[in-house]
Amino acid sequence: INMKPVQITMDEALIDALDRDPHVVERGRSAVVREAVKAYLARRRDETIADAYRRGYEESPATEFADWAAQGVWPEK
Repeated sequence: INMKPVQITMDEALIDALDRDPHVVERGRSAVVREAVKAYLARRRDETIADAYRRGYEESPATEFADWAAQGVWPEK
């Protein structure tokens, strides 16, 4: 995989906490930051898809089952 160095800015407390984490010690800062960015992008993709579905159903609500409640028959107790 072809990788490029990227410079980011973090406060010292965050860097210290990151460096104390056993996963970071084992894998390295760059690997953990890459994992975090991938997780962020996946979450944003999922949110975008969910928003698209929400907008679609708000604009054109499903009506094919609208009268089913009137068709239902409840058992007598």
